[in-house]
Amino acid sequence: MNNAFRYDSLSEIRQLLETHDLSMNKRFGQNFLLSPGVRERIIQTLDTDQYRTYWEVGPGIGALTHDVIDRVDALTLFEIDRGFIRILREFFGDRPSFSIVEGDVLKSWPEYLAAHEVPDVIFGNLPYNIGAQCIASFIEAGCLAKKMVFTLQKEVVERMGSPAGSKQYSSFTILCAIDYEVRHLFDIQPGSFYPVPDVVSSVVTMTRREQPLVAKQDRVLFMKMVRQLFAQRRKTILNNLSGCSGFPNRTKADLSALLEGHGFDPKLRIEQLDMQRLVELFSLMV
Repeated sequence: MNNAFRYDSLSEIRQLLETHDLSMNKRFGQNFLLSPGVRERIIQTLDTDQYRTYWEVGPGIGALTHDVIDRVDALTLFEIDRGFIRILREFFGDRPSFSIVEGDVLKSWPEYLAAHEVPDVIFGNLPYNIGAQCIASFIEAGCLAKKMVFTLQKEVVERMGSPAGSKQYSSFTILCAIDYEVRHLFDIQPGSFYPVPDVVSSVVTMTRREQPLVAKQDRVLFMKMVRQLFAQRRKTILNNLSGCSGFPNRTKADLSALLEGHGFDPKLRIEQLDMQRLVELFSLMV
């Protein structure tokens, strides 16, 4: 690739798209990150001096790829747009560290992983329409990279790291917290992208815990309990748990006595329980 092409201006992006007879596809939620300063801040969080194998989701025309590919042993790109795939192969196809998986990442990554190891790092400017779903799919399937760094809608990042008691606190918060320490790094204003999105974006880092907060064999049932509690979050934990399948059958009176006997007010609602208390609650239920 010509190192002079740095994706730093809108005119460069438009010229590249026109040269390859391409246009933006709204269906794929595509937004190019133009700001070199923001890109450098993201690159610094990837710890390329520490980790060697990387996946990038939604590389577009390779703005982040350009600054990562020569620093790592292996970089696998997941891209759905065929036009962008042509550009990526043209720019990076001769690099020994380069490989690309074509198609919808939600469908393609499990098959790719079956023939490869979990990467050290997963990163990307995730399409807004699949961001949370993509992260959840990695975690639920056990594709637990040592670190994940993503650009997402700010409201999604706020949900990922929200504390108990906040409106953003959700089952997605809990899912992320089982295996990762989540940190909201910084916001990116709409003008840093092309096309300009309607929302503020944020960069989030997810650093894998040395020990998960829920044992591997328990997490499916744990998350079933959590989703049941959040599905009707205005109900008390007693009312929600009394209708939760998968646990020993108890009368409502017995369940209330169990909760009270272990320091849980049956009238509490899910948003009042932090991660530690949810794990304690789960241990009572099984």
